[in-house]
Amino acid sequence: MLAYFIRRALLIIPTLFGIMVLNFLIVQAAPGGPIEQIVAKLQGTSVSATARFSGGSGSDVATAASQAMKAADTVAVARYPGAQGVDPELIKELEHQFGFDQPLYKRFLTMMGHYIVFDFGTSYFRDESVLNLVLSKMPVSVSLGLWTTLIVYLISIPLGIRKAVRDGSAFDVWSSAAIIIGYAIPGFLFAVLLIVVFAGGRYLDWFPLRGLVSDNWSSLPWPARIVDYFWHIALPITALVISGFASLTMLTKNSFLDEINKQYVLTARAKGLSEQRVLYGHVFRNAMLIVIAGFPAAFIGILFTGSLLIEVIFSLDGMGLLGFEAAINRDYPVMFGTLYFFTLLGLVMNIVGDLAYVLTDPRIDFETREG
Repeated sequence: MLAYFIRRALLIIPTLFGIMVLNFLIVQAAPGGPIEQIVAKLQGTSVSATARFSGGSGSDVATAASQAMKAADTVAVARYPGAQGVDPELIKELEHQFGFDQPLYKRFLTMMGHYIVFDFGTSYFRDESVLNLVLSKMPVSVSLGLWTTLIVYLISIPLGIRKAVRDGSAFDVWSSAAIIIGYAIPGFLFAVLLIVVFAGGRYLDWFPLRGLVSDNWSSLPWPARIVDYFWHIALPITALVISGFASLTMLTKNSFLDEINKQYVLTARAKGLSEQRVLYGHVFRNAMLIVIAGFPAAFIGILFTGSLLIEVIFSLDGMGLLGFEAAINRDYPVMFGTLYFFTLLGLVMNIVGDLAYVLTDPRIDFETREG
């Protein structure tokens, strides 16, 4: 078994490398790179509504831009459509600053060499370390992802088990109707409804609408800090949970129904074991395997992508919003840095999921399955 997990860990390296190569090539082929973004800002044609341009490291882009704007006779730059009227020397300086004067393969290998030691460089448009940006946004995303995943599992597993045990009953029917509604309505619409009702939108003003904690959080005593923290995340977490528990509940129910109808369950009942002993001593371990398998993907999805609109609606500055801004503004260090980090995290979580399989049911032997 140890050899299996070692091989899985070693497989992370080529998998991560392949994902980075594909995304690097796709992004490089896409129009509207960072130089085009800066040119658009200089010409006043930028349509970005999220990120703030504050210059780059190394040479002074602001000085170069000022010189370019004063140039009387400029020429069109063929490599960057829309750069007509911009001083070619500025374009060359920007290419050197961003490393675009290097061959594509060399840029990629240099980037990966830095990423191995978790050196993600500096954001093009924020003039701040990517690692510092990620660390500053992580508390919001981890809070949303961790609490949402935990609450979803705490609700979905007992509810799914109860629906399986009482399959076809009135409880199963009306709970299924509620689940269908939760599955059909997007989480951001629930978020808007919660704001209208509970956050001063129209009716009640019980919850705050901005930030993870209050401005005076650091000056509060510890009990008050905990209360303030949960007070701020109550509505975002509720919106994510309502839209996220439906599929897991049905997965749990179907998994338990499949196990309940198997021969070993009939045998256990025939031996006179209580229904609780049969359900939680025999069925639970087997039925939970498929639920455990989905945990890594669920956590990573909520952590990074699933909460983007929720972060925007509740003014929470987390990883989802950071990644969205980076993609819009072609901030390559942030884009590839976050991609590398979350891809690596996802691959590690998949191994953790396999380990959870073994802990849940020691009879599972991945070595035998591979053979």
